[in-house]
Amino acid sequence: MRLIKSALLSASAVIMASTAAGAATSTDVLDNYGDIALAIYEDSLASAKDLKSAIDGLVANPSEETLAAARQAWLASRNPYQQSEVYRFGNAIVDDWEGKVNAWPLDEGMIDYTDASYGVESEENPYYAANVIANPTFTAAGETIDATVITAELLADQLQEAGEVEANVATGYHAIEFLLWGQDLNGTDAGAGTRPATDFDPANCTGGNCERRIQYLQAATDLLISDLEDMVANWKDGGDARKELADKGEAGGVATILTGMGSLSYGELAGERMKLGLMLNDPEEEHDCFSDNTHMSHYYDVVGINNVFHGGYTRIDGTEVSGASLKELIAAKDPAVAEELEAKLAASLAAFEAVNTRAETVEAYDQMIGEGNAEGNAVVQAAIDALIDQTASIQRAVKVLELEDIAFEGSDSLDNPSAVFQ
Repeated sequence: MRLIKSALLSASAVIMASTAAGAATSTDVLDNYGDIALAIYEDSLASAKDLKSAIDGLVANPSEETLAAARQAWLASRNPYQQSEVYRFGNAIVDDWEGKVNAWPLDEGMIDYTDASYGVESEENPYYAANVIANPTFTAAGETIDATVITAELLADQLQEAGEVEANVATGYHAIEFLLWGQDLNGTDAGAGTRPATDFDPANCTGGNCERRIQYLQAATDLLISDLEDMVANWKDGGDARKELADKGEAGGVATILTGMGSLSYGELAGERMKLGLMLNDPEEEHDCFSDNTHMSHYYDVVGINNVFHGGYTRIDGTEVSGASLKELIAAKDPAVAEELEAKLAASLAAFEAVNTRAETVEAYDQMIGEGNAEGNAVVQAAIDALIDQTASIQRAVKVLELEDIAFEGSDSLDNPSAVFQ
């Protein structure tokens, strides 16, 4: 329960955050929005560096204890990062970059060994079972890849989305997650991945190619840190993300905030990450599928939406970043709509707290979405419904602020369910 307790305290602090006295201006709100982004990415970078330290400890002394410490560091690193996802969809710099660090789902056979049930080929993906860790050179789609030394450059420049196949995820949190946990072969039964620490022990190697697995894990972690450093720089004063936001003008900047809130709420989280998996009863469609951390990743997405509405963020050291809020802008135009949206955001947060409680006391998220699990399905559906409901209120806020119509991201799972099964 430790992770959930800290999460709830964080969310509570965000909701309670106060802003400076006096009427907020759009410029004030946008400045604070940028400050929150910077703080979140700085925390994401700091926690990625902690992850690197834990992975270095695993490599130096491979054991179940050091592997558990590396896994715990990975879990902790997800909490600040997921709060940044509300900056997607409206900020092109974030969207163009995001796939480097958080792309999913991935065809894990491109990276490392897999269970026989995974298969050895795919019509859609020539890299499906390339197994870079086992093969210093290999040929796929008519191209010979020299992977003699596994470097960050190899992962980023040659393997990430190789062959223009999105499932070829070679970098970021989920590639690291797969290396730390291995495949989750439990379907919708209990259990996460169970990769042994000896997969990283050249002296007692299981899984083969332990030195190369270590190379891959360290290269992917170094690359994650480098990518996060780039995004921190983008949100510093004078950074490209700040400039891009300012160039949109006040109305365009506020529209960017609402675009991120609405698109993450509706098409991305309610649709692609939740409703699709629920419709298919498919654990492969859960976000953190190797570690069974999906409930926490979803929860922190919702916390992130609350952050930008309330104009506050609780840093990993417990300090607060707070200032002028979107809530104040809306309330100045129509207090009832501001109150309505605040209530809807609180309701969605409560729905995801219920998902968390079930995940920690009854069953993991992949079990909740399993076929025939009426109670678990209902808990997930309630969270989806809360997101859809709050999106309608976000749309009302757009109208109250007299912004041009904003197109939120959609999802076939919500807008055209029959297409999912075609």
